[in-house]
Amino acid sequence: MVTNLHWLDRISIDPAVHHGDPCIKGTRVSVSGIVGSIADGDTAEQILASYPQLTREDVQAALHYAAEAVSRFEFSPIVK
Repeated sequence: MVTNLHWLDRISIDPAVHHGDPCIKGTRVSVSGIVGSIADGDTAEQILASYPQLTREDVQAALHYAAEAVSRFEFSPIVK
């Protein structure tokens, strides 16, 4: 299990890899791709089947990263 303290060990941001998007270390699999797949209804098992180089801990790390990123932004509701 990936804790809040250890997700950084699994995520890298390198301008030479995937245009500098946050990715799982040692891969070109982006955090946004993993989180987007989950948002679309894919399960962790489906993601792992599609990307056999990933582990369940990598998927958890991507979710922790996304949670941390969202918590740092202030959102204003759109009023129509």
